[in-house]
Amino acid sequence: MNTEIPELDGIHHVKLPVTDLERSRTWYESRLGYEQVMEIRDGEKIAGLLLRHPRGGPELGLWLDPARAAAAAGFDYFAFGAPNRKALEELAARLTALGERHPGVHPGAIGWVLPHVKDPDGHELRFQCAT
Repeated sequence: MNTEIPELDGIHHVKLPVTDLERSRTWYESRLGYEQVMEIRDGEKIAGLLLRHPRGGPELGLWLDPARAAAAAGFDYFAFGAPNRKALEELAARLTALGERHPGVHPGAIGWVLPHVKDPDGHELRFQCAT
């Protein structure tokens, strides 16, 4: 093992800029099952929210920053992992039932992918599995 390389341990959390904290919180809770665990305050104002996923998703920070949210719309900064194709198919069915548009699950460069899911600010979300 090369001890000159710093030791890391996965992703601690992902932070997304949003235009409306309540709208985004509600979307991530209802679509993906996230749960709010903390408010981040800037004085008297709520500046962000920390959400946790009960079944293995990365922690998600929503940060009130409308200008950055607009600039980030349409780009997929990261991919959510899924355990297998069946889980992706179930997520696709859930999103469809909730009125979310997406192209469905299909083969990716590695494994399977459910791309082009958009949150309320137009962040492009991608879900992927290796098997």
